[in-house]
Amino acid sequence: MSLQFPKNFLWGGAVAANQCEGAYQEDGKGWSTQDISPQGIAGPITDVPTEDNMKLIGIDFYHRYKEDVKLFAEMGFKTFRTSIAWSRIFPKGDELEPNEKGLQFYDDLFDECLKYGIEPLVTISHYETPLHLSKEYNGWVNRDLVGFYERYVRTLFTRYKGKVKYWLTFNEINSILEAPFMSGGIWTPKEELSKQDLYQACHHEFVASALAVKIGHEIDPDAQIGCMVLSLPTYPITPNPDDVIATMEYNHKNDFFADVHVRGEYPGYMKRYFKENNISIHFEPGDEEILKNTVDFISFSYYVSICQAADLSKYNKGGGNIFAGVPNPYLEASEWGWQIDPKGLRYVLNSFYDRYQKPLFIVENGLGAVDELITNEKGEKTVEDDYRIQYLNDHLVQVGEAIADGVEVMGYTPWGCIDLVSASTAQLKKRYGFIYVDRHDDGSGTLERYRKKSFHWYKEVISTNGGSLKR
Repeated sequence: MSLQFPKNFLWGGAVAANQCEGAYQEDGKGWSTQDISPQGIAGPITDVPTEDNMKLIGIDFYHRYKEDVKLFAEMGFKTFRTSIAWSRIFPKGDELEPNEKGLQFYDDLFDECLKYGIEPLVTISHYETPLHLSKEYNGWVNRDLVGFYERYVRTLFTRYKGKVKYWLTFNEINSILEAPFMSGGIWTPKEELSKQDLYQACHHEFVASALAVKIGHEIDPDAQIGCMVLSLPTYPITPNPDDVIATMEYNHKNDFFADVHVRGEYPGYMKRYFKENNISIHFEPGDEEILKNTVDFISFSYYVSICQAADLSKYNKGGGNIFAGVPNPYLEASEWGWQIDPKGLRYVLNSFYDRYQKPLFIVENGLGAVDELITNEKGEKTVEDDYRIQYLNDHLVQVGEAIADGVEVMGYTPWGCIDLVSASTAQLKKRYGFIYVDRHDDGSGTLERYRKKSFHWYKEVISTNGGSLKR
């Protein structure tokens, strides 16, 4: 029996402004936290942007977006996930009036997408808090950011009404637990950040996200507004009940974020955690009511699964997307140590749907790998990336299985549909795309675009609505 994807399934691809646009100071853009993070998530920050930061040029999407969107259309994209750089719209973040040139760039980008029938799927805040808000306010620890974000989203929803239907409020919002500077713009060093301040920052983001849902629906009743979480299916390393309970408690850390977005209130297990860790979340008057503005759908990234144990000292730590755990002995890993688990995607889709009964959108999934540009028999430059095709095929088969299970899946936008600068390592050699970009970690390259083998494969997957996938 062949896999059946819905007729209106939104096939596409995903990028983030800070990893592809470049033009980091053009047309009035201010500095963001990414501009002083030349080594990615875990690396040190700099006082000012430095030439070794690959993100300052990215893949020059800011100037080449028409060429790139045309390639997306050639693949048959129904949707394109990108983000808006907050510091293009409000360069410092706390201004009263937006930067018109920044707004116009996204007008032009969305118009280009719509010209080809591609629906923009837009992340409002994707790992790039305006640097001024980080340094002067300590990012989301400060309640003032709720007001600045509210002004920002009002500007976006008003400006792009009728152009953008699908919105995501914060990218991988639960990543703030492991990457507070990148995810939450928190200037306090991670090792000095108290749990009180960390979870107060989470609360401010929850309130801001719920306000975005409320404002978006008021301005454009047709808008669909979702949360976006980093999904991390976590298995107990053994059936020992202690390991099972440790896994449950670890999962609670991540479930918390979707629970608040979907249910509009804090779950009991977090109230217990707060009590046991002397955390007291300050609610402003009206916050409880604001949180009741729940999301229309849940979007998420999926790259890896991990295992957990009651006694982690017995095991080596494995790699992963921000969060890491105990390696699963039954799984192989990518070149960067991320374990490959296609069935984990079916598992997480079922878990989310069982828990929430809300539509789901897979907005990141993909394989970072070192690609070799070659010249094929036809004289075309390309990449023979069968390993990427296999990875995506196997994951999409599991999406089809979840749909057969009864899960409502809106669409699939694999990560880095065109090569871009990695968030975790700030490298270009860690490539995800269907389109090869001739730029390298030493800054060399022509920035020319070349179709990989996976480009043609994905085009067929879309044209057959998943019918060409191999089970």
